[in-house]
Amino acid sequence: MSTTRIRALVVFAAMAVTATLAHWATPTTHLSDVLGKPDLEKIFPAEFAGWRVDVRSAMVLPSPQTQAILDSIYNQTLSRTYVNAEGDRIMLSVAYGGDQSDATRAHLPEVCYPAQGFQITSYSTGQLDLGGRAVSTRLLMSKLGQRSEPITYWLVVGDRVTVSRTDQKLTQFRLGLKGLIPDGMLVRVSSIDPDMARGHRVQAKFLADMATAFSETSRDRVFGAIHSVR
Repeated sequence: MSTTRIRALVVFAAMAVTATLAHWATPTTHLSDVLGKPDLEKIFPAEFAGWRVDVRSAMVLPSPQTQAILDSIYNQTLSRTYVNAEGDRIMLSVAYGGDQSDATRAHLPEVCYPAQGFQITSYSTGQLDLGGRAVSTRLLMSKLGQRSEPITYWLVVGDRVTVSRTDQKLTQFRLGLKGLIPDGMLVRVSSIDPDMARGHRVQAKFLADMATAFSETSRDRVFGAIHSVR
């Protein structure tokens, strides 16, 4: 057999192996089909622990351009304003997407807030005890003119809370090796308050109160599962 023919056969074999591995490594099952698709309206209660939805408060809606992007990324969104007896108001925004691959990775506040004209003036990470789970969070301070808006948020990719792009990629890769396409849930709370520390403190209290109203299954979806997908 000639050298040229041998090289051709080697190249063909390598291509066949590469194609087989690529097909084997490509996730085919959506994790949402395994865990079930959440119903945001049912998961997040309208009233709990002294908080209730304030139907008189209007949410600040994103620009049409930003909304078009959100609609293309997410399957469900939920926006509410809650108020307690002390007059504290918390804006809750939740977005869920059934496919958090590279093309549909969640639209984070660091991106969507500046797109609406806000300036992010402070950024840090933290951790909250929510429903008996240590949930990693990001804490932001945003400003638009005279409006100061502290923000607390986290992103659940698949069955875990992720706090960085690296965490997102590692979780996506881990689930991909199991043949699973991860879903994602972005949970964000904010309030109008020039005092960032006070704003984040009230938000933490709100989130802790809200966690007590969740079922165990809902906590898995919103705060990340204690027992991850094997």
